[in-house]
Amino acid sequence: MLGTLLYSSVFLSSLLIESAAATAATAEKTELKLGFIKLTDMAPLAVALEQGFFEDEGLFVELEAQANWKVLLDRVIDGQLDGAHMLTGQALAATVGIGTKAALQTAFVMDLNGNACTVSNNVWQQLQATLPKDATGKVQFPLHANTLQPVLNSFAEKGKKLQLAMVFPFSSHNYELRYWLAAAGIHPGFYAPDKGDNSGQLDAQVLISVTPPPQMPATLEAGTIDGYCVGEPWNQQAVARGLGVPVVTNEDIHRHMAEKIFGVSKSWAEKNPTTHLKLVKALIRAGHWLDQNNNQNRAAAAKLISQPFYVGADEKIIANSMTGIFEYSKGDVRKAPDFNVFFRYHATYPYYSDAIWYLSQMRRWGQISSAQTDAWYLQTAKQVFQPAIYQQAAMELIKEQKLTAADFPDFNVETGLRAAGVMPFIDGIAFDGRTPNQYLRQFALGNKD
Repeated sequence: MLGTLLYSSVFLSSLLIESAAATAATAEKTELKLGFIKLTDMAPLAVALEQGFFEDEGLFVELEAQANWKVLLDRVIDGQLDGAHMLTGQALAATVGIGTKAALQTAFVMDLNGNACTVSNNVWQQLQATLPKDATGKVQFPLHANTLQPVLNSFAEKGKKLQLAMVFPFSSHNYELRYWLAAAGIHPGFYAPDKGDNSGQLDAQVLISVTPPPQMPATLEAGTIDGYCVGEPWNQQAVARGLGVPVVTNEDIHRHMAEKIFGVSKSWAEKNPTTHLKLVKALIRAGHWLDQNNNQNRAAAAKLISQPFYVGADEKIIANSMTGIFEYSKGDVRKAPDFNVFFRYHATYPYYSDAIWYLSQMRRWGQISSAQTDAWYLQTAKQVFQPAIYQQAAMELIKEQKLTAADFPDFNVETGLRAAGVMPFIDGIAFDGRTPNQYLRQFALGNKD
């Protein structure tokens, strides 16, 4: 025990020395272009810019909206963007070599939660007879996917399958939608890259495809899809426009999992370590600003990102989820204090276990085509998630008295692996990032190793 304490003391002292050096150091690159997709969880970037947190670090940042996740990824890899608001699964998949091959890293998690699954009015009407309701007649949300079974049967009688959309093959939305369906025994389909089938629709009872987030409501309105899983404000926009009804949030499917990250290429991070550290410092402060004093700044944040060069959606629609409420159907507004989490619960810390969960889902549905050892999962997580950089940024902010030690995990004992079972899942299956293969064997549907 004494040896552990002595080691921790020496380690923290060395971090303080490194932080002091980094404070005095000049960023290798001071003029930066960062990318984002028009979603509410790009907010830390906008806040860091508008509140002067980037400028405090001597950084002059331009934020630029990207057309879709593929374009964003390619531009980070080829250096057109210095970094970006990125899907957690994108960085992991690229590093593993699924799809685009590239070494990517993150030292900052943008947010937790923030997504929902919405069904069309047509599907919602077909569900009416079987919807669970309380004594007052209000629908009991979240809905479990077995509620969809009558609709699936109706479609099957016509020789059709339900068409659902998500934003990218390696997105949380894809894995959350699949998890929700599979928990009810509805097969979402396999990927079979070894057979040249990357559709994700092998053996599927529903058909899941890709639609960029801002296009989701219009695609639903056109009848091309019957539902989707996406981040805000695109579920709340469907409600506001009378196009559909959200039926489950990702907080209901799994709680407090890394959603988006701030991603950079490994080569960029190695070339610009001080710049990277300063970006992380500014973003940590932005996350703290968004959650401080029980979300008191959220209304201002909603107004900020409603501007056309950020998210470009109605301020009231953005505020629905950002300010602790969520509207399921018109007038059915419910409390959702943790729908968007930007700092509390150590939201910004890059936990290895979150990365391992994403990798487990890639294996479960066949994107990773062969079984891997538990050690491989951890090793891969450590290639992408960089908690040491986060810790150095945190120590510097503490030294500068901009934040306190109480705002962060206890770095003396933090391993980067959450305790088993601390994140509840909708099917009750416990996840332990230390044993991903054992976790996979618990599921009725999907690859089991």
